[in-house]
Amino acid sequence: MMKKKSGMKRFFVVLSALACIFCLGGCRDEDEDIFDDVDAEKPVIYLYPERESDVTVKLNYAGELSCTYPAYDDGWRVTARPDGTLKDEDGKTYSYLYWEGTDDVEYDFSRGFCVAGSDTAAFLEEALARLGLTRREANEFIVYWLPQMQGNPYNLISFQSDAYTRAAQLSIDPAPDTLLRVFMAWKPLDSAKAIPAQTLASPKRRGFTVVEWGGCQVK
Repeated sequence: MMKKKSGMKRFFVVLSALACIFCLGGCRDEDEDIFDDVDAEKPVIYLYPERESDVTVKLNYAGELSCTYPAYDDGWRVTARPDGTLKDEDGKTYSYLYWEGTDDVEYDFSRGFCVAGSDTAAFLEEALARLGLTRREANEFIVYWLPQMQGNPYNLISFQSDAYTRAAQLSIDPAPDTLLRVFMAWKPLDSAKAIPAQTLASPKRRGFTVVEWGGCQVK
């Protein structure tokens, strides 16, 4: 986790700068309320049991899966270690469970952040720390998304909760003590748009912890 004083200060400096540019208000145009098919890109699932354990993970997805690794066969069944290493029945090891899919979920952009492309890396570092990702998890998130975002004039970003978790329900056996799901919906913008700031927080990790992160570009 980040150092609270210095990290929070940098985070709110970014938000304050944005607030100076834009006044608070609705960010959606009338023609932007409903979005057609979007891809849920690279959701990855980390498993951190307190001791080596056999774990089954099932995904009830309101869409069509386009890619999974390891292969999803009515669920993933792996042996998980406390450091996050996963092993399948054939003895192959993995760092996480991976899936992608296409759905028609309408994501919520009533609150979020409008961030200059050049500020994306710094913004994500602070935001993901506040959302509870470890440095390793945040690094893998940023490495995947930054190339798609940093060259845009602006990015409209909103971290999803209800809309995403309803569309992609997880069933995990044994049940985790802590489940942390971070999903970022975003849109590239040519110019800045005003949006009320989103509050970012995370549960405290305890016991068997499952972490998922992913995102989608809404077009």
